[in-house]
Amino acid sequence: MPLVLASALVAALATPAWARTTPGDTREGEPPGTGGGRQGDTLTAGAAGISYTRSGGGGGNKVAPLTAAGNWTPPPCYYAPRYTPQELEDTLVPIWQAESTGHEWDLSQKKKYEDGEPYKDFNKDKAGKGFWWASYVTPGFEGDPGSLACDQEIFWVDKGDPPPANIPQAITPEILAQLAYGEIRVPGTEVELAPGGESKVNLPTWVWLEKAKFTPVSVTARVDALGIEATTTAEPVSLRIEPGTADARTLPASGTCPIRDDGSIGEPYAPGKADRTPPCGVTYLRSSREGSFPLRATVTWKVHWTGTGVNGEQPLPEGSFGAEQDVVVREVQSVNR
Repeated sequence: MPLVLASALVAALATPAWARTTPGDTREGEPPGTGGGRQGDTLTAGAAGISYTRSGGGGGNKVAPLTAAGNWTPPPCYYAPRYTPQELEDTLVPIWQAESTGHEWDLSQKKKYEDGEPYKDFNKDKAGKGFWWASYVTPGFEGDPGSLACDQEIFWVDKGDPPPANIPQAITPEILAQLAYGEIRVPGTEVELAPGGESKVNLPTWVWLEKAKFTPVSVTARVDALGIEATTTAEPVSLRIEPGTADARTLPASGTCPIRDDGSIGEPYAPGKADRTPPCGVTYLRSSREGSFPLRATVTWKVHWTGTGVNGEQPLPEGSFGAEQDVVVREVQSVNR
């Protein structure tokens, strides 16, 4: 029975109580030396874990993760350095002493990591020359069946050596980039609408966002123990408008408004523009009666990465994030121009 760190296996395999899923979380009962924390925009996971650093993103207090195009997701689980020899001993010995995982299980693990079958005394003679690697479950995938794929027992890797060839989920710059994708947070997409108050039937509603709202967002993931890192960057491309009813026309007709280099979208409305056609907007063809229409604004982000040993930018699937806001539409009673 493998000793794994995926929380999904805790109940099924009686995995020890110190199992945790997120390198960066600090939870009661986790092993010494693996605790994480936050310093500003940096999430840390201890000396042998992954750290994430966020930068960019423009203005706004509301942020959210990207939804990748298609069915793409970061890997549900992966392997990375976890323990020094002393940390592994400090983790396993109390579990064996508690006899909470059964005598046969404890004996087999003691033979493997302490008694020389095949490791001797937790590899203390190699202290500073490598790490014990173990599995992690990617945040958000704790109940995903894919997280069960990382079921190898804790194993040793010397510094400078690659992990065993039969471990396809071992951490690499590319996997770091995919994990960093999951850590990207982009601004919310509540847009400005005008004329203010209520929209009017057959009159254009202007849609815009001020400059610097949408700018590139980057997350750098690194494993200091291995000297590898990857930076994943999301760049805003366009805003798509969905009026919330078929009885409407988007402006432009495609419903997609480009995002300028300064992060602005559309053109702000001002008095005197009522007879003009906005570069980004919507015209409702009927009233919302006593209710409202759920206008949805979705920003599409182009995503790429670069990292240790990689030449040039490498593509990742596009991402998007959208939100709805209620638009009340009334019949025109009188219009002052």
